[in-house]
Amino acid sequence: MNKFSALTIVLTLLTISCAPPNGGYGNNSNNGNSGINKQQIGTVLGGIGGGVLGNQVGKGQGKTVATIGGAILGGMLGNSMGKSLDRSDQVYLNNSANDALEYSKTGATARWLNPDSGNSGTITPTNTYQNNYGQQCREFSQSIVVGGQRQNAYGNACRQTDGSWKIVQ
Repeated sequence: MNKFSALTIVLTLLTISCAPPNGGYGNNSNNGNSGINKQQIGTVLGGIGGGVLGNQVGKGQGKTVATIGGAILGGMLGNSMGKSLDRSDQVYLNNSANDALEYSKTGATARWLNPDSGNSGTITPTNTYQNNYGQQCREFSQSIVVGGQRQNAYGNACRQTDGSWKIVQ
């Protein structure tokens, strides 16, 4: 086995061994089946790709350094890309919350689902009122399911001058 293969196996095992159970909250893209999330997969694949590229670019004594450097840089880039993909859940959540707070009747539940990650949630406005500053506000309950684990929350949001909703408590 050459040095590159050994390095690739070590990096992969280190990355996988750092995975929290069920992929951790908020980053899971596999519904909790294997405990590895998109960010970790991006790190491993980026590290492997960067290592291969570095190995091909490096010459002589510098080949090992180029391989290791490529693996590190590729892993960092892959990590960043994997993390940003999980932001798609936040887009679904934010769109659903804004629509529910703006248009839903009190007690009506709005639902969202990210078909790529399988994560989902609901938001239900429970009361509408005007605060001391004249803003329209709504109390709400929210449920989010990430990796098969449900989290519930309650809060208040008020409409801002630009029409957006901001959570105030």
